[in-house]
Amino acid sequence: MKVNNYEAVVMFYPDFTDEDRNKALDRLKDVLDKHGSVKNVDEWGMRKLAYLIEYKSEAYYVLIDFESDTDGINEFDRIAKIMDPVMRHMIVRKDD
Repeated sequence: MKVNNYEAVVMFYPDFTDEDRNKALDRLKDVLDKHGSVKNVDEWGMRKLAYLIEYKSEAYYVLIDFESDTDGINEFDRIAKIMDPVMRHMIVRKDD
């Protein structure tokens, strides 16, 4: 099982509470910990969006630096897509 380095940016809806957002973030980190390890979580906070997404003009951004196998990436993607607090997410493989 090959493990690679990745970065994920997760955008959360601004109208969810800190508690709901932290629960969702913990759930995503748990998925990554099962398939690799989370190196760093950088919370950028509220940022303005370049364009409206579902009538929202801002989102709460979190950058997650981690290593995982492909099963972990697939599971992270699946979970993030169905979570209510998650507006958008993007996973990028980093060069080794």
